[in-house]
Formats: sequence, C-alpha cells, structure tokens
Amino acid sequence: MTVNALTSSTPAATADTTRVHIDLGDRSYDILIGEGLLGDAASYAAAPKSSTAVIVSNTTVAPLYAARLEAALRGKHAKVVTVALPDGEEFKDWQTLNLIFDALLGHGADRKTVLYALGGGVVGDMTGFAAASYMRGVPFVQVPTTLLAQVDSSVGGKTAINHPLGKNMIGAFYQPRVVVCDLTSLDTLPDRELSAGLAEVIKYGPIADAAFFSWLESNLDALLARDRSALRYAIQRSCEIKAWVVGQDEKESGLRAILNFGHTFGHAIEAGLGYGEWLHGEAVGCGMVMAAALSAKLGLIGNDVAARITALVARAKLPTVGPKLGADKYIELMRLDKKSEAGEIRFVVIDQLGTASMRPAPDALVRDVIDAHTA
Repeated sequence: MTVNALTSSTPAATADTTRVHIDLGDRSYDILIGEGLLGDAASYAAAPKSSTAVIVSNTTVAPLYAARLEAALRGKHAKVVTVALPDGEEFKDWQTLNLIFDALLGHGADRKTVLYALGGGVVGDMTGFAAASYMRGVPFVQVPTTLLAQVDSSVGGKTAINHPLGKNMIGAFYQPRVVVCDLTSLDTLPDRELSAGLAEVIKYGPIADAAFFSWLESNLDALLARDRSALRYAIQRSCEIKAWVVGQDEKESGLRAILNFGHTFGHAIEAGLGYGEWLHGEAVGCGMVMAAALSAKLGLIGNDVAARITALVARAKLPTVGPKLGADKYIELMRLDKKSEAGEIRFVVIDQLGTASMRPAPDALVRDVIDAHTA
C-alpha cells in the first residue's frame, strides 16, 4: 500500500472562502477555509434546521467564541445551548463524554438536534463520538479553532475517546455535515499549540507531496509568524491531501493509515507519559523523527531525507528527542496501536519524499531507533 498522491496546488490568491470537498457519496461535505467564518450564519447552511442546537466547547475556548457562534446559529435553531468541558487531553474519557450526554438529555435533545464542536481536536473527537452515539446518530458540525484540528482531526470523521492503555481506541467513524475553519480563531492560539498543529501540517509532505514539503521548508517562518496567506495555503493543501485519502479509504482499511505517519511512536509517548503531559502534536512531531529514522534504517530513504524531516520538525519548535520510557515500554505500547495485526507492529514509513507505505520492522531496528532518539 503506497501513495504518491495528488498534483500539488498553488497558494490561493483570493481572500474569499476556500472550499475543499470530501467526496463520500451521500456523506460528502465541504471544508470551508477563510476569515470571519465562525460568526457568519452562511457558514452553517449545510447543517439541518432543528429546534435545538448544542455547542460543545471547553473552558478555554467557550469564553472566546461561544457567544459569536450562538448568535450565528439563532436563525437556524430556536434554542442554542453551550456545554463547556474541562480543557485537556487528559479529559478525553468516558466521564467527560457523559457531560455531553447529560446536557443532551437534560435539554430534551431529539434525533434532529445538531451538535457543534467548537474547539480543538479533543472537543471535535468527543463531540463527533457523542453525535454518533446519541439516539444512534444525530448531525454534527466541526468548528475547529486550533491549527491541528483544522488540518487533521476535524476532517475525515474519526471520532474517539482515549483508554488508559491506548489512545483513540474507543470511537466511531462518523462524518460531519460541514467543517468551518476560521483563520481568525488562530489569533488566540498559544504558540505551543500553533507548533503542535504544524506537526500535522508537516506530515503531509513526506507522505504525499514532496513539493509541499519544500514549500514548508521555505515558508515555515511565515507560518510561525501567523501570516494569514501562508496559513490559508497550508490548511488548504493539508485538507486537500486528507480529503483525497479519506475519499479513497474512509474507514482506514488500507491507504488511510498513511495519515498516521509518526503516530505509532507518538501515541506511545502520550500513553507512556500520561495523556496531557505532551501535546498530541508534540508527540507526533517527535514520532515523525523516529519514523523517518526507521525509514532510513530500513534502507528506504537516505539519511539526508531523514535529516530534512528532523530539521523541519525542530524549526517548528517541536521536540525531536522522546522521553526515555525504555524500548520495552515503547514496544509494549506500540503493540496496542490500531495498526498492529496479530501483535505485529506496523509502521508508516517513507519510501521516498512524498510517498509512504505501511510495513512491519524488526524489533532490533525499532529498539535502535528508540535508543538513539530518547533521553
């Protein structure tokens, strides 16, 4: 299973809303990218009308944006309720998920109630899972306010909560009606969160688009400086690549697994340290460094390509050295990864810059990589 997907697009010159379409038949939808979209009622035209809408956010994002979203939705829904969850990966669990169900039941939500996920990846994943589960499925909309969520977790319908033994192990594939990416919401994003989001942007280059990787090398400083034009293009291109992959393999039976480049190592870091100690993007960034090193050890790419990936991750202000959990612990945790089969760990590796595949690797090589990239 290999991909060398897509013809690279060029940066959009228009300041208007950019639309990226995900083609999934009757579950198709658009990703909207632009400025001022969050508070514009027109952004939510694809969501059905209903008597009740429930905005799910967190205690950090709700004070910033919930009132704006509530105002935009009042013409479509007679009652708009906001639920603010505790903020952090450590709250991506059953107990916090039940706060959403408590609100839905407490406000008499029915099968037509629409959920709106207002926040980052944790809020989006949990809202989507709640929507997939409540009354066996109600509509929902993604309104991602972090870079990581705009380029990755809000797109493609993967919803889940964590288990102490593994990340995102309990969930469902459930597509939103629309994804609304408001560039202005990134203005309030902390620098650490911006860097974490860049990890998920960077991954698209090695797995699918060498030209995009080169563009990132040339424009990373502009992205860190929150240049709107650079951010718009980075989000657009990331979403184009993910849309293409998801359109080919919605439920990760093969091709879609390449989107997990760096995640096998990264999820082990998150689970090993305890969820919330490192941001997800920080773990993925470090995981990409390890996965690139493994690709080189397997003879798939040269050390120069691995060095370029490592350098870009470092420039994005992401860690390139993982915590010293011990190779045995890493391997134990990685055997619980969703991509493992019959206890065999399968890694997303780079065959050449812009092309990825998934394959097993000898434990000895994996141990060498872990020992060389942890401290």
